[in-house]
Amino acid sequence: MIVPMQKYAFMVYHKEYDNFLHTLRDLGVVHVKQTKPIAGCAELQKMLTDRKRVQALLKDLKRLNDESKDAVLLPAGDLSKAEGLRLVEKIEILQEKKAQLLVEKQLLLKDMTYMELWGDFSYTTINNLKEAGYVVTFFNCPTARFEPAWVNEYNAFLVNNVQSVSYFVTVTKEDEPVDIEAERSKMPDRGLEALHTAYQQLQDNIKHTDDNLKELAASEYNTLEAFDRSLQDDFNYANVQVQTEQQADHRLMFLEGWTTKDQTQNLETELDKQGYFFRQLETEENDPVPIKLKNNSYSRLFEPITRMFSLPNYTELDPTPLLAPFFMLFFGLCFGDGGYGLLVLLACTFLKKKVSPDMRPILSLFQYLGGTTIIIGILTGTFFGVALVDVPAFKAVKDYFLSSDNLMKIAIIVGLVHIVFGKCVAAYKTKVQKGVKYSIAPWAWVFIIVSLLLVFGLPVLDIQLPQTMVYACYGVAIAGALLAFLYNSPGKNVFLNFGSGLWITYNTASGMLGDTLSYIRLYAIGLTGGILGGVFNMLGVDMTAGLPLVARIPIMLIILLVGHGLNIGLCTISSLVHPVRLIFVEYYKNSEFEGGGKEYSPFKKA
Repeated sequence: MIVPMQKYAFMVYHKEYDNFLHTLRDLGVVHVKQTKPIAGCAELQKMLTDRKRVQALLKDLKRLNDESKDAVLLPAGDLSKAEGLRLVEKIEILQEKKAQLLVEKQLLLKDMTYMELWGDFSYTTINNLKEAGYVVTFFNCPTARFEPAWVNEYNAFLVNNVQSVSYFVTVTKEDEPVDIEAERSKMPDRGLEALHTAYQQLQDNIKHTDDNLKELAASEYNTLEAFDRSLQDDFNYANVQVQTEQQADHRLMFLEGWTTKDQTQNLETELDKQGYFFRQLETEENDPVPIKLKNNSYSRLFEPITRMFSLPNYTELDPTPLLAPFFMLFFGLCFGDGGYGLLVLLACTFLKKKVSPDMRPILSLFQYLGGTTIIIGILTGTFFGVALVDVPAFKAVKDYFLSSDNLMKIAIIVGLVHIVFGKCVAAYKTKVQKGVKYSIAPWAWVFIIVSLLLVFGLPVLDIQLPQTMVYACYGVAIAGALLAFLYNSPGKNVFLNFGSGLWITYNTASGMLGDTLSYIRLYAIGLTGGILGGVFNMLGVDMTAGLPLVARIPIMLIILLVGHGLNIGLCTISSLVHPVRLIFVEYYKNSEFEGGGKEYSPFKKA
């Protein structure tokens, strides 16, 4: 559910405003109304930039601490903003120095690799020859194009042949032109021995810089975390000041915000005690009321799925408890294999004891999804790619397993139920937002669709309704059609309503057909996963059939582990992506989900 909010206005004398803001921050229950964009304030942008720098450093330092298993983190120190930024700059300089050293290392490695083609020689000898009036020139060319005549004509000396490329030098007099069809080599400025010496020195510098960074990571990580919280507090405080309106020649400070209705009593009591003026306000239609979701322990696990798309706006229903059971069912149908579901359930149960508290809700969610997959796998008779209907031990119950034809029908039925459910939610939302008379036409469409599905859908499933029930369904559909065509826009001309009804009919009919067909993916993806599992089982058996038992068992296990591991990975991706798609596209469209809500973020200390 969406927690009810109460809007407040605060009017404070300017000399008392700082104390008021500190009081408001200590209470930590007021979400300040954003009246001015943050992007337009240079001061706030500078604060955001500083925080991004600190947060980037925290990620890097955390990685260094994780790599150093013996790292002992020192307690957090108390830094002023200037001291904190100096520390940030110090670490950034070290990081930049290390990055430059790594670039130099790559260049040295490149030069060393190239010089190894020429061997170790002294540039002193080349300089001595130059002083004596001789020039040493380095060349390379394809071996097939090397001319032996160059040896006598230009004193060419072949140095190396590597991968059909010849490397050679010529020794000629200073004023003698060298006309050779070969590429002049770009030589490093040092010999091989000097390059090796420079490389070793560079390695020592990199290690020294890396050690300094690791030392700072251990000694300053907690300090930087505290500094980041301090920057966040400064930003929040400055942002509230930016959102404040100054009135009466800047003597009065005016601020608006929201708090949850269960916190109003505490807020008013504290502000009354300190003598600050406030007033409750009515929420206006276009007010950006912040959203806080409150669900039970089960539905709360699915809130990340809701947030992935968008929070609802304040006038809507929280979609989380409504989508939760459908998402579980869709996941189970896509995953399809009871053995895979059992693995997911057991793995999550084991890992919940090992991971951080932040990760436990995600594992709890996958426990539910794994349990649903087990149930679907039992109904379809699929366990680690094995079709239980073909196992002699299950012969007595094989008629109870769902066939592929039944699964397709179930996928379509589930889709129709989901679509109709979405339209019911849309009708109820219209009633809440606009009133009962505006919801009559949406409810009429629900009854039309349900009635026609009963009349024309049940016979496809070999279910025959009594003739009386058929006539009753027709009557409900006709009555619903009258309302849908003549009263879809209360207060408008009947002919306009009729034209609008025709347009809505076309959209509803075409939309339902396309939406229903989308749910066939539940059947197709589940079937594909089961088939792939069976294929890997067959490969494991057939490919090792001619091997001795001692060799056959480990090879078969490798094939099965790799094959089923790959299949589980593919099934997991498909079973998350496609249910999310059905929720966000089909369900959200039919339930007329608007979204756009901003999360409740009260002004408080980090």
